[in-house]
Amino acid sequence: MSEWRNRIVGEGEEQPDELLANPFNWRIHPLAQQRALDGILQEVGWVQRVIVNRRTQHVVDGHARIALAISRGEKSIPVIYVDISEQEELLVLAALDPIAALAATDQAKLDEILRDVSTDNEGLSELLAELSKAQDFQPAPEDEQPHLTAKAKTVCPACGHEF
Repeated sequence: MSEWRNRIVGEGEEQPDELLANPFNWRIHPLAQQRALDGILQEVGWVQRVIVNRRTQHVVDGHARIALAISRGEKSIPVIYVDISEQEELLVLAALDPIAALAATDQAKLDEILRDVSTDNEGLSELLAELSKAQDFQPAPEDEQPHLTAKAKTVCPACGHEF
């Protein structure tokens, strides 16, 4: 088994109106999503970078954040650059969001978080209300659950978190 390749080649700040929307972006961002995203950006700020392919200059992830930044007149946004082929870019476009959507919800943990979270932002409030109604946690069958073995502790170089 080969090691995973690090395709990240840089990071920086870009003017949102200078970034190239990907002509193959298939995601549509409904108003409720835009309102919630705008709310979290207003309340917390940037916590995730937009992904740009250095070869094609196309946005690979973050179209909605860019659109919101342009509509607000933001001067710059955080970007991470990757170096992937056009075929790999299409694969990432097709799979990145759907892979994230495969995650299940542990409703008890989510409920615990929601008890301690509050916001005056209408878009975020609507999202949190919907999350509190969700009941989709379905643990994977025992044979499909990951079996992690205790090995040496790993320390994240960015934040120092041990896992």
